[in-house]
Amino acid sequence: MISILTHDGQRRELAPDPQLTLAQAIFLAKSDGLAGLWEGVPLCAGLGKCGLCRVRFISDAPEATADEARRLGAEALEQGWRLSCLHPAQACAVELPEPKRSGRRREQTGAAKGTGETVLAVDLGTTSIHWTALAGGQALCSGQELNPQMGLGSEVMSRLGFAARPGGAETLRALALERLRQLVRRAGEAGGSVSRLCVAGNSAMTCLLLGLPVDGLSRAPYRLGYAGGDDRELAPDLPPARIPPLLAPFVGGDLSAGLAALTFAPEAPRYPFLLADLGTNGEFVLALSPDEYLLASVPMGPALEGVGLRHGRTAAPGAVRAFTLTPAGLAPAYIDRPPLPGEDSGITGVGYLSLAAALLRAGVLDESGRFVVPATPLGQRIAKDISSEGGEAVLGLDQGLALPASDVEELVKVKAAFNLALSRLLAEAGMPAGALAAVHLAGAMGEHVDARDLASLGFLPEHLAGRLTRAGNTSLKGAQLLLNSPRAWDWVRRLPEKCRALDLASDPAFGALYVERMVLRHVA
Repeated sequence: MISILTHDGQRRELAPDPQLTLAQAIFLAKSDGLAGLWEGVPLCAGLGKCGLCRVRFISDAPEATADEARRLGAEALEQGWRLSCLHPAQACAVELPEPKRSGRRREQTGAAKGTGETVLAVDLGTTSIHWTALAGGQALCSGQELNPQMGLGSEVMSRLGFAARPGGAETLRALALERLRQLVRRAGEAGGSVSRLCVAGNSAMTCLLLGLPVDGLSRAPYRLGYAGGDDRELAPDLPPARIPPLLAPFVGGDLSAGLAALTFAPEAPRYPFLLADLGTNGEFVLALSPDEYLLASVPMGPALEGVGLRHGRTAAPGAVRAFTLTPAGLAPAYIDRPPLPGEDSGITGVGYLSLAAALLRAGVLDESGRFVVPATPLGQRIAKDISSEGGEAVLGLDQGLALPASDVEELVKVKAAFNLALSRLLAEAGMPAGALAAVHLAGAMGEHVDARDLASLGFLPEHLAGRLTRAGNTSLKGAQLLLNSPRAWDWVRRLPEKCRALDLASDPAFGALYVERMVLRHVA
């Protein structure tokens, strides 16, 4: 058996399962009495980076991996600490520290009670779920939380990998359905009984929720077996769900809903424009006219969601959202407030971008993303905190935070993916970047990112920074719209016939183009 001693002295036992990692077994142990043990913990789910799944083996600790040696250090390894995502769920006895729940649920109640039909709009992201309950078009309550599937894969392909296991897809679907049931109950407490849902998600999350095959999304050549644009029954005890069109294998209902939100906004967008919905998967649409849209998608990993980095955290009070350069060095800015005494600090995905941009400006990072010691006094003041841990360069920060070189590499990969999608879409359209009327940024970066940081890091050419609009959660806005506007629903259902998708991954030049953009400057 797997014997577990929790931080508050409770003891639990789980059956070993060779199909799972130890972290996955602990994460899934809700039916065995461990409900909520790692709920709200933004696990990187097998990447060996976040350290949030660490456990201490009481005896017979398995041999440590190189990732564990780098992440935990020699002293912790000697004490029996390991990352449970890197070891199989076999018989053992472990102790669990108190979980770091930086991804706690956040809810708020509308200012006034609405009247009329109660509906629930849901943005089902790979990392997070955002939702709003409305009655008569008025918000009753809203909230955001981690996707309950997070511990089984932190990005699309690892989630699909888990789905390919025996019973994996059913497990993932059950987790999502149960969370929707909770949201429906919460909405019912705030108003009337929910009669309809709209669930806007990427193609993989949508198909898993509906219990549809995902084989076509799991391996090349990628294909969609379901196109969305209809109303579906999720389960006998849930209201019918409106599913926005899935436009391409990795351009889903979150983007079609987002396009509807922009198109039917009080101030209509000017063409041509780019809508980029950025999360673990980057979904892009180049809107050339009301009748012509070019689509592209690129994997970006969970870094922008604050997952999988050394001190990455999802957006929550006390997390660092930005850094500025001052004569004394780097100064952090927090969401709502600084961390409370005894509270673990962390850095959001946008905060990491801000940090990298500040270090680049100070000369402490070069264009390749390597730490350097610059000639300027300010740069030298910051660079004095660079050290080596397990053969890796690490920059020490305040509040016990640090930036290892491997985290910088993850940010460079995100930049390269964004840069590639943008440049390939423009090339396909035969259009210079300067011809874009606007860049609408949605998703994980769509509310808080600084356009100057994106330009500094090379996501965008400098002259587009002034045309960037932080569009917020367009997927959720669109889901609300599609529940309440028959005109918008008719429009979005006709959208697929106006779209053409670029298959970037199948381009023989993809690898070379991606590597060319693995620098902190824009490559056209």
